[in-house]
Amino acid sequence: MSLRHALLGLLVYRPGSGYDLLKIFDTSLGNVWPAKQSQIYGELTKLDAAGLITVTDEGPRGRKQYELTPEGLAEVRRWVGETEAPRAQRNPMLLQTFFLGLLPREEAAQRLLHHADTMTKEYEALIALRDTVDWERDELSLFGGLVLEHGLRQRQLEQEWARWAAERLLDPPEPSSPAAT
Repeated sequence: MSLRHALLGLLVYRPGSGYDLLKIFDTSLGNVWPAKQSQIYGELTKLDAAGLITVTDEGPRGRKQYELTPEGLAEVRRWVGETEAPRAQRNPMLLQTFFLGLLPREEAAQRLLHHADTMTKEYEALIALRDTVDWERDELSLFGGLVLEHGLRQRQLEQEWARWAAERLLDPPEPSSPAAT
């Protein structure tokens, strides 16, 4: 996925300014594909130059309203229809976990417990968001709710795993002895 496709996808539902799109990112897509203001505005300029969106209105302080072009709609539909979407494989926390053996066990376990606490806080923030939106009011909300549910389940899984892993480090299982022959 790319920021390009996320912006095109949002513009399918309604025209918007860079600020409007940034707000939608902050309350929905930011949980799965974070983007900074400078990235969004830069990508909008590129999409406009590529003919995938068009500026439909300009307001005070350079505010531009963007709308999807037919070419932009075709591109986002092509992307959504891909059967083999590339999967991100990088996870800095798991990479660090792989090397936690370089730390004393207690410190390694504390790192895992810290991750569990972070996931708990993120889970609670997602619950608060879930409780403030009518997830059935339109298509964008409906599918946004599906993504939110994934975020909730992912945070719950990660906090459970991190606590399990910390416990395993603090109280490792007995090594098995080779079977007598």
